[in-house]
Amino acid sequence: MIKVASYNIRKSLGTDRRRSPDRILKILEELDADIIALQEVDRRFGERVTTIDPGLIIDHTRYMPVRFGIRQESLGWHGNVLLVRKTATIVGQQRIDLPAFEPRGAVMADVELPDGTIRVVGMHLGLTGGYRVKQAQAVVAHLEKLQGRMPTVIMGDLNQWSENGGCLAQFAIHHNVIAPGPSFHSRAPMLKLDRIITSRDFRMEATGVHHSALARNGSDHLPVWATLELSRAAAPA
Repeated sequence: MIKVASYNIRKSLGTDRRRSPDRILKILEELDADIIALQEVDRRFGERVTTIDPGLIIDHTRYMPVRFGIRQESLGWHGNVLLVRKTATIVGQQRIDLPAFEPRGAVMADVELPDGTIRVVGMHLGLTGGYRVKQAQAVVAHLEKLQGRMPTVIMGDLNQWSENGGCLAQFAIHHNVIAPGPSFHSRAPMLKLDRIITSRDFRMEATGVHHSALARNGSDHLPVWATLELSRAAAPA
């Protein structure tokens, strides 16, 4: 069984207007996932400085970050970061450029876990519907061009207000789209902006939204999660 999660941390700025990386680290520990996709980790302007020191992640959680930043002080690529358990092995990683009116990108890593090696994409899609469709198409096209098919999990903040259609329809052609539940706004969740999307090598065992007291204050989004079982055909012998 593999547990994945996605969390838009809003640059570690909570609903109480306090920027608290320590609180985010505690929420990550609560999630107890194998892989977490984070969005809005780095500040948006200037040197895009990360709001969570990678050393603190290593020292105070069960995770290690997959670094994608091209600037010295950045941790992510357009704010996107992947965290994996320290027992996992990264066998490959890439940045993915996305078409957008404003800078957007996605990150990808091939992660070796006890249950098998899986491909994970973390992303944060745009605010306009037309660009979200183009971004979804770009992610799918990038995956299809890669050599060697692999069980894949795509997750992040899709900014898709509707329950279906739009960018969701693009992913649903060859993937299963999971809606863990309303995750925005964290104080009174109504919108399912955060999604987990899987190739059909996986069976979903459970999914949900993380509603802890810390998470309700940690960001304007709540974390979402899913536990997945890899099919025997896709799992290693």
